[in-house]
Amino acid sequence: MLLQAALEEAGYAVLSATRGEEALQHLDKRRDEVCGLITDVDLGGDKSGWDVARHAREILPGMPIIYITGGSANAWSAQGVPGSVLVAKPFAPAQITSAISSLLNISTPQQSSE
Repeated sequence: MLLQAALEEAGYAVLSATRGEEALQHLDKRRDEVCGLITDVDLGGDKSGWDVARHAREILPGMPIIYITGGSANAWSAQGVPGSVLVAKPFAPAQITSAISSLLNISTPQQSSE
């Protein structure tokens, strides 16, 4: 909830899910509305954050991905999608808002004004 509040305060609309399966449904149903993914690696249920991120990249190849973990950082190189960021717990919400902002700026080409 603290992270969601920080993201909303930074101007982001947040769509949240408590389990991996729910996150996959949101991605499939609302793919036109989703511009980035922040996922805990350990979501509980049958789908992990690794699974959710791979699915997100299948349907939206350039989607910025941020993983949050308290103990799975060593699996990031093998399980994480390319161009993603991993933030270890504990973290400050500002770290996440800064990371998603940076990734969105990289993945969204800047329009030049002429």
